[in-house]
Amino acid sequence: MNFGVFLDFSTRQGGTQPAAFRENFDLVDLAETTGLDTMWLGETHFNANRPISAPTVVASAIAARTQRLRVGMAVQVLPLISPLRIAEELATVDQVSQGRFEVGVGRSGNVRAYEVMGIPYDESRERFQEALDIILEAWKGKPFSYHGEFNQIDNATVTPEPFQKPHPPIRLASTGEDSFSRVGRLGFPIFLSMRGMDVHDLERNLKEYHRAWREARHPGEGGDISVRVPMYISTSAEGAKEEPRETIEAFFTRMRQRYEQGRDEEGGGGSAAERAAALKIRAERLARMTYEELLETRVISGTPEAVVERLQQFQESLGLTGFAAELNPGGLLPPEVVQRSLRLLTEEVMPAFK
Repeated sequence: MNFGVFLDFSTRQGGTQPAAFRENFDLVDLAETTGLDTMWLGETHFNANRPISAPTVVASAIAARTQRLRVGMAVQVLPLISPLRIAEELATVDQVSQGRFEVGVGRSGNVRAYEVMGIPYDESRERFQEALDIILEAWKGKPFSYHGEFNQIDNATVTPEPFQKPHPPIRLASTGEDSFSRVGRLGFPIFLSMRGMDVHDLERNLKEYHRAWREARHPGEGGDISVRVPMYISTSAEGAKEEPRETIEAFFTRMRQRYEQGRDEEGGGGSAAERAAALKIRAERLARMTYEELLETRVISGTPEAVVERLQQFQESLGLTGFAAELNPGGLLPPEVVQRSLRLLTEEVMPAFK
């Protein structure tokens, strides 16, 4: 199992953006020394509280200050800029890291980012597919042309070529129920989130991913699955329940409010009306959930022994092969507490799976 941590460079209340960068790079340094597998980076635009609008730049910085830690995109939003430019930047990070790089890609549900950049969100699915096709072709290192609905390319040769051959591992984000079977059919590893879906939703939808993977006769029994999940580890069961209460409740309250406002940064399919209806259902579900239900269905929290047991259950029920832990989802835990969680994760949980 791949052990990862997700970073979105959230700015603490009353804090500054330079402080947010320092805190996150301190966590990167600790992850390097304690043996974590991968640091995953989000991509957010026009949000002063999450100043990670250029994740490839941050990925290169992480690669340059580490020797063994891998870095991944969770996720690169493909429709927002030129796919040729994305191909160049991602290949450059792969070279800087000497192959310690993994590329999660998606189209996001941040409609405002599309609006500000002058790109209709209703075109995001088609733009995403064109961009992915172009990037894969560009990474072959040979001259190519492409003529689609949104991109017209003649005789382009992208450099540098990726360090990894034929290219860095690519993982597709999926949040809409209709996309699980599509990703499985295409044979891509999948990247999921326990923000909009709970463990029961994931188990149900992943059956479609596994089925489509096997029907398409891809290698293995059912694909490669990584989940982004809020996580908290403490030395006592009571501490694991009560210490993160404020940050977890704040996190899911914020998620509910976003859904109520029609905002969903994870993405979703269908028309505007269908997306609005889906967000309404998500908001209503979160409004009904108790803190204990959140811990049971959308969070991994406990002592190291309890977290080992929970991850083993996820391996069995979801086919989980990796995860990206959100160690401070609501942004309210002190840095030293976040670092303690990371140490417990790498020093007492990881050995059970390695």
